[in-house]
Amino acid sequence: MTQRYDRVLLVLVAILIVVGLTAVYSSTSVVSPAVAEKQKGKGIEASQFSFIKKQMLTVVIGIVILLVACKVPLEYLRKAAIPLLVLSLIFLVLVYSPLGISAGGARRWLRLWPSTFQPSELVKLAMVLFMAWYMSRPAYRKEQFGSFIIPIVIMGVFQVIILKQPDFGAAVSLAILTVSMLFLGGVRLRFLAMLGLITIPLFIKLISEPYRWKRIVAFLDPWKDPQGSGFQLVQSFIALGSGGLQGVGLGESKQKLAFLPEVHTDFIFSLIGEELGFFGATAVVVLFFVFFLQAVNIARKREDRFAHYLAFGIAIMIAVQAVINFAVVTGMVPTKGLPLPFISYGGSSLVINMFAVGMLLNISKNSPVSDGRGPASGEVRAHALSGGESRWRLGFGYTKYGRTNERDIAAREDR
Repeated sequence: MTQRYDRVLLVLVAILIVVGLTAVYSSTSVVSPAVAEKQKGKGIEASQFSFIKKQMLTVVIGIVILLVACKVPLEYLRKAAIPLLVLSLIFLVLVYSPLGISAGGARRWLRLWPSTFQPSELVKLAMVLFMAWYMSRPAYRKEQFGSFIIPIVIMGVFQVIILKQPDFGAAVSLAILTVSMLFLGGVRLRFLAMLGLITIPLFIKLISEPYRWKRIVAFLDPWKDPQGSGFQLVQSFIALGSGGLQGVGLGESKQKLAFLPEVHTDFIFSLIGEELGFFGATAVVVLFFVFFLQAVNIARKREDRFAHYLAFGIAIMIAVQAVINFAVVTGMVPTKGLPLPFISYGGSSLVINMFAVGMLLNISKNSPVSDGRGPASGEVRAHALSGGESRWRLGFGYTKYGRTNERDIAAREDR
């Protein structure tokens, strides 16, 4: 039977992009004086369609990149792990060159004609690709501290540069992503516990920075300073509360009229909650949840360690960004500047995530398929390798990669 791309995943991404385009247009179709002045400072004439046109162009670029990623042989992706990691480091350092752009007290972007690019988005995908390559190598030993510390050091180098920008949200998401992949790979829990103890003092020092501590205080009690540090979170609460169960109606948001800052980027989920209500916001959360489950399902079907870890890493990368964004908007964690994947306005996040989805579709096409008469030989082999099922064992990773008698596998395939 001819192998096909995972249609469910493709449909989910298409729906999320459509939701994103609709929300971006709704949030930017009315240009407030503050937004117009801000865009004018960048040399851009803001209009009713200026944002949506740029976002649609980004979607087209993302689709092209997705199609390319679908066709690239997995072996080429494996070989690209180190070069992409080095490239992302170079881009990250170039932020401090004349090509770098400062905005809102941070220096996180590169001027790449005709737009800008945020290297930290590429870093996350490069780290996923590197971790998949690194943990799939025969020389990798999950029980050895030396194999554990190498990706941690690499992650630390990137985090130091990212925190200098500063971009605390990107640094945290990179840490969660790296540690999660090591955990899935079966690294010893005592190594992770040791890492946690070491990072506690560093974490305390980071959050003690005046502007970060101000955000934490605002997170704990945003109503204490509703016109100052707590303004954005209070306005987000008002937007979500105004939506009720069914919402005020598409395009009828009041908070987008210069009340809620960054409504088209980091706080676009607040707009969705206001216009589409609890039901609409819940539908978006469910879409991301199903996306994560589908990506995990693709990962579990693969025997090849590289493809298996790559699919899992992409699932975690996108899920972590979505969960943190939901948590920020609803006041569950302090405010961080992380976009909602596929939905928030911005080219860097969308293009990188589309590239990641392209790799996921690539992996899904190369997964074992059935011919209708029974499981494919690859599925039988994967089933045999896992001893009947694929599950995570504490300190051992997935049992599908344990030692197995090859003759038993061949006998099962013959049957």
